[in-house]
Amino acid sequence: MKKNSKIYIAVALICGASLSSCNKFLDEMPDNRSKLDNATKIDKLLVSAYPQIAYLASAEFSSDNVDDYGPTNPNNVRYIDELYHWKDITDNSREEGPKNVWEACYKAIASANAALEAIEELGNPESMNAQRAEGLAVRAYNHFILVNLFSQHYSKANSSTDLGVTYIDKPEVTLDPKYNRNTVQEVYDYIVKDLDEAIPLIDDSSYGSTTKYHMNLRAANALRARVALYMQDWEKAISYATAAIGSNPTTLLRDYGTIAAAAVGTRGFVNGAIAYNRSDIKSNLMVATAASEYGVLFGPWEDASKYSHGAFLATNETAMADGPYGKLASNGYKLRLFVYSGTNMDKSLFPRVSYMFEYTDPVAGIGYARAAYSPFTTEETMLVRAEALIHLKRYSEAIVDMKRWVDNALVRPPAVFTVESVNKWASDIAYSTATKPTTKKKLDPKMIPFEAGTQENMLQALLFIRRVETLHMGLRWFDIKRYGIEVERRVIGSGTTVASVETETKLVARDKRQALQIPSEVIAAGLTPNPR
Repeated sequence: MKKNSKIYIAVALICGASLSSCNKFLDEMPDNRSKLDNATKIDKLLVSAYPQIAYLASAEFSSDNVDDYGPTNPNNVRYIDELYHWKDITDNSREEGPKNVWEACYKAIASANAALEAIEELGNPESMNAQRAEGLAVRAYNHFILVNLFSQHYSKANSSTDLGVTYIDKPEVTLDPKYNRNTVQEVYDYIVKDLDEAIPLIDDSSYGSTTKYHMNLRAANALRARVALYMQDWEKAISYATAAIGSNPTTLLRDYGTIAAAAVGTRGFVNGAIAYNRSDIKSNLMVATAASEYGVLFGPWEDASKYSHGAFLATNETAMADGPYGKLASNGYKLRLFVYSGTNMDKSLFPRVSYMFEYTDPVAGIGYARAAYSPFTTEETMLVRAEALIHLKRYSEAIVDMKRWVDNALVRPPAVFTVESVNKWASDIAYSTATKPTTKKKLDPKMIPFEAGTQENMLQALLFIRRVETLHMGLRWFDIKRYGIEVERRVIGSGTTVASVETETKLVARDKRQALQIPSEVIAAGLTPNPR
């Protein structure tokens, strides 16, 4: 406050010396900002409208895709321990933490709003439709990340009263703005409004050679499809998914041959992750970069290995478990599952997020960890469509998309993959428990209605495939929230045995802890915290 007072006093003294010189002073920009008066300048600003911190760690360590490897494993990071146990986060020392995700998204939103305001002040010319579209789409995307992390999941029964986040659609113009939280329903309505206005205006040619690093037309439609899926608007989920990838996306599926060829040798995992996220891989509808150590956390290193996706999970619940397409070894996938074991090291990983290091001082060897990942892919969007088709009981259409995934991802796909084979698989498997895990989790029909029998069986198969496809990418957490899947934390003992289960902390449907707590600084400034 003292600093601001000094500024005001300085301006007053200048004005007192000469009114004309004061007017001249006030006509100038108060800092080094350039005036946003053309498309080139607005394009540059929109580069900063994408979040520079990834939400992946906040979501993945909250999910059932990691286990606790016990008190004797010293490789722990406090914020990960807090995420894993669904506690309010007190450790904000690492870049991936929820506080930094919150700040990164709202910083990106501020850039989008500044760009949109500049375009509006220029009269919303048609020549800037592409920039307006990008600003609207990325504003929606950032709010979509925020509402899904820091609120209860969208629910037709509860979203009109559940606390969402603040949907900011104008630049901040006051020193200390006060905000209220919109409801989850309101946030989703704003997201839909922004995307529906943006999509018809998107022009991929405006991005030049960097289309994949922007909210291009395929990515925006994929986002809109995911939004519709989360809102249980099945017809629109199908429609937008098809707009993103086409009715038959076979030629857009991941080129595992190219990626697997890179994933060999002593740097196989590292090179495989880099190849996985290349912009010329057609299935990557969009590629994002972030300041992040996530590629280390889910890479072949001991950092934070106390909480990992290890052999127990892989063989009982995920990639090497008894799935609807059979039980596979680690090399049963075209891009193999990398298995690491040793003292304080038990990781079973797909190379999904690349790790890079940006040197600020090469001589001193210091700099920043960075990651590249794909927020929207052909495969995930295809599974969005399949899930929506299942809810509409269009099983024969859904199985076609699911079979496309199976045929493309597996070295030896099963000869038969049909609705009937899925029914048999699901009927033969018991529901999973913490001590006797399986690939079949209990789903809560009060969250998303479904019928027992074929519909549930198809959903079980779809969610298993989706879990494998999005492993390490954070989306499993939102599936847990959507379907009310209960999670009990367990400690893995020597070998692949369960040493203990934390039954008293079990996560249940609409558990208050599913909404990560908003940052303490924001609460102190007057924003309503999530109930606990």
